[in-house]
Amino acid sequence: MAVAAVAALGLSGCANSGAGTPGGPDPVGTWGTVDTTGVPFLTFSDDGSFTGSDGCNTLNGGWQLDGTTIDFENVASTLMACEGVDTWLSALNTATIEGTTMTVFNDADTEIGTLDNADSSNGGY
Repeated sequence: MAVAAVAALGLSGCANSGAGTPGGPDPVGTWGTVDTTGVPFLTFSDDGSFTGSDGCNTLNGGWQLDGTTIDFENVASTLMACEGVDTWLSALNTATIEGTTMTVFNDADTEIGTLDNADSSNGGY
């Protein structure tokens, strides 16, 4: 498992640009609560990369906008165990944005959680 995470980390630089669809949502900025132990967050860069935490483990990879859906690519994660922390965000596969809320889905297209926009500079878009 650690080998897969390291391999994925090496591939994260190969992600496609995060350039959005005209009129589509723009995830660039921070979603969730940064610097609070046990609380998930994601920070999207306009170069198509993201970093974050599931509340326990560090996450990073690439993202691409497909219409109104954010597709996560080449996701790598540390593999620590944290007692009492719900690491739901580590199962991310896609996401959508409505207003200032990002809804995150797993690979079965099941909603696994939401993150509020924490970056007032983009107002959620």
